[in-house]
Amino acid sequence: MRGIVVNGLRALLLGALLMVSTGCVGTVYAVKSLGAASSLEEAKVLGAPELAEYEYYYAHEMLEKAKEEAASASYGDAIDFADRAQEYADKAIELSKGAHRGAGR
Repeated sequence: MRGIVVNGLRALLLGALLMVSTGCVGTVYAVKSLGAASSLEEAKVLGAPELAEYEYYYAHEMLEKAKEEAASASYGDAIDFADRAQEYADKAIELSKGAHRGAGR
């Protein structure tokens, strides 16, 4: 649990730094990528790497691609990849929760 909090704080600090240094489009990217990262972490905690493998790893790769695009200041593309990461992280969460309900957890 402590690791999740530490990683969350790091992501928040990174997001704040991006907002200050990149302006409006960078702010949109930062907010979207932080949201996707948070959802991806929730999916991981719910067991998505095993229960919703495709959705989890696709979301992970889309978030990585978003970071790459942002690093080269391609914020429009970065936002699109962050949105896709969010979409698939949400699917992974739902599938994992469904698997838990089905298993009586």
